[in-house]
Amino acid sequence: MTTPIALTIAGSDSSGGAGIQADLKTFAALGVYGASVITALTAQNTQGVSGIHQISADFVTGQIDAVFSDLAIGAVKIGMVAELSVIGAIAAGLAKWQPKQVVLDPVMVATSGDRLLKADAVDALRSKLIPRASLITPNLPEAAALLDEQVATTESAVADQGKRLLTLGPRAVLIKGGHGQGAESTDYLVTSAGSIALSAPRVATKNTHGTGCSLSSAIAAGLAKGENLESAVRNAKAWISAAIAAADRFAVGHGHGPVHHFHRFY
Repeated sequence: MTTPIALTIAGSDSSGGAGIQADLKTFAALGVYGASVITALTAQNTQGVSGIHQISADFVTGQIDAVFSDLAIGAVKIGMVAELSVIGAIAAGLAKWQPKQVVLDPVMVATSGDRLLKADAVDALRSKLIPRASLITPNLPEAAALLDEQVATTESAVADQGKRLLTLGPRAVLIKGGHGQGAESTDYLVTSAGSIALSAPRVATKNTHGTGCSLSSAIAAGLAKGENLESAVRNAKAWISAAIAAADRFAVGHGHGPVHHFHRFY
């Protein structure tokens, strides 16, 4: 019997709604064993980020080597990588261990608006990590920031930005439409073969903390189970939409509460 295993390389969220904690909950909810490499510790709750403690690049390397030398990693999800040196350590780890599937969520800003990625690290993200990704999952503001452009406001502009992001080297791009307007939230999966629009009803809730982290880790979970990219993205989109729809069953914190990762179970 083989056990599907996914690895998250990301920051810790002390309130449990995003980051490593959200990723591990997502893996578990979708029947995948989760391992983790922690890149940063945040003092964080549903109202914002009050502090960030960086993990040294050497210790990030140590965690990566420990996990890959023992566990059969089916897919990697990369989230918060706030420091230049940590990006270098992750890139070196990916080059050394050659995982088949890498889902990169270019986390630059928290739901609360707090900046999580230093300006000098954006260039390193573009040049060192994005070319190693099977899929990158920027939201509309992150896609614009990666391209040094204005946020896209039309379907054609989003598709065009997706094509330009492909030139940075990933095999595919998923531009998330959660920051858009309208009755539906539409994501665009862009590959060399073209663009696919994936829509779901927009849910009226303030409890959206960790949605981006959870979507990218849900895709990684699907890939770890052997799903092809389009199936993994479609299944993850359906799952996160249901998790957002169920979020108001929770009363957690006073700000942007978490989504309901285990909506299928309770």
